[in-house]
Amino acid sequence: MTALGVSASTKAARKPPADLRRYSRWFLALLVPIGPAAIAVLRYVLPYLTVDDTDEIVRKVAADLQTTSLVLWLGFVAVLTLVPGVIAVGRLTRRRAPRTTAAALLLLIPGYLALGWLIGSDLLLWTGVEAGLDQSTLVQLYNTTHMTTAIAAGVFVLGHVLGTVLLGVAMWRSGAVPRWAAVLTVVAQPLHFVAAVIVGSPSLDLVAWGMNAVGFAAVAVAVIRLPDDEWDLPPA
Repeated sequence: MTALGVSASTKAARKPPADLRRYSRWFLALLVPIGPAAIAVLRYVLPYLTVDDTDEIVRKVAADLQTTSLVLWLGFVAVLTLVPGVIAVGRLTRRRAPRTTAAALLLLIPGYLALGWLIGSDLLLWTGVEAGLDQSTLVQLYNTTHMTTAIAAGVFVLGHVLGTVLLGVAMWRSGAVPRWAAVLTVVAQPLHFVAAVIVGSPSLDLVAWGMNAVGFAAVAVAVIRLPDDEWDLPPA
């Protein structure tokens, strides 16, 4: 009985750990385009423009709470998916473009993490209107912000615009995706900046973030097609 017990425990000890590389590839690949696609829809349906003043923002949000609720849901999805998505892109490009990939992720990850801080302003307005606060109170609340909000805005703008450009360059240099996907990724966020800050066009913003989503979708396909041994080391 002792010998049988030792033999059974030895076989159990020698059983290799589960190889989850394929599942992790598929899971992250599915996440990659979701974040940019969610932001594309968010920017299109957002009831106000980035260039609007506070009175106009509060008035438009109060007039369309249902759309603001959709904005909050889309923002929630984006916050959960953008960071793991760009990490997956970086894992694909890092071997052939390590420096550019590292620089891109150093900008993108803090930038996307700061997005959750900024969406809090929309949540504040939705909650205030739902609670029956008057417009003057909501304007005062919206204008009274902590310094971290301004810092988060700077980190987000610099991080997601410049970081996405660098990530597109890494996609080009690595040759891991078709060149058109890298070009779409490089152009997407500068175009978004023009759409959101300069001309105030939700339609153009939808196109810009949509380009980002399509470029990342090409990355998702490349990740799915990647052999397990190129994605990660096997379990020890």
